[in-house]
Amino acid sequence: MSAASPFVRFDNVSYEPPGSARPIISDLNLEIFRGETLVLLGESGCGKTTTLRLVNRMLSPTTGRVLVEGKPTSAWDAIALRRSMGYVIQEAGLFPHFNVERNVALVPTLEGWTRERVRARVREMLALVGLDPETFGARFPRELSGGQRQRVGVARALAADPPLLLMDEPFGALDPLTRASLQNEFARLRSRLDKTVILVTHDVREALRLATRIALMREGRIALLATPEEFMRAEEPLARAYLETLQLEDKSPRPAADGVG
Repeated sequence: MSAASPFVRFDNVSYEPPGSARPIISDLNLEIFRGETLVLLGESGCGKTTTLRLVNRMLSPTTGRVLVEGKPTSAWDAIALRRSMGYVIQEAGLFPHFNVERNVALVPTLEGWTRERVRARVREMLALVGLDPETFGARFPRELSGGQRQRVGVARALAADPPLLLMDEPFGALDPLTRASLQNEFARLRSRLDKTVILVTHDVREALRLATRIALMREGRIALLATPEEFMRAEEPLARAYLETLQLEDKSPRPAADGVG
């Protein structure tokens, strides 16, 4: 596979759940290239998460095909395909009965790594996401803050060094300050690790901050595919509507600081 070939490609993909009156995804054509962060942006129900699940074969296209590294997902062994990807979801999706170390070690252990190699990788990944292994390794998810759980989720997704990360609203449940902190941390990690990332969000500010390209979705189709700079200038009505929400946020009154006016 050449460097210029798409890492993930959708060829005329439609997906209609059994018994549904209409497809969730319609005639989707999209190429995602190695090393880029492609953000799927759109309102609830527009098909963002369905698109993501078509990549890791949690769902299969009704028509068309999805290719990963030039190979249709239908030709992959489903387990091998999923282990080749990191997956980060909202609220981290950690196993509550596993401590942090066991959560992060999960995929390397399943891949048959030696105990010493797994332990070294867990420590490396926790340090990478800003969690001290000695402090956090033995803790359980219930003993962590929301932001800490998301950091562990990212560490787990990176542990087996997959070339592709799938991220479904990974920061959506966090408070604004924690969300901004983790977005900045993720941007720093992305530049260091050179991963291909597909990230789902409904937050246009997050899309503009993290994306190399934004695929704006509406009713199962791509309404606009653009870099953040192009998105800011786009005439597409849905893009303009999203940008207007940023202006409204910037104009909204801020609460006065204690002791002031």
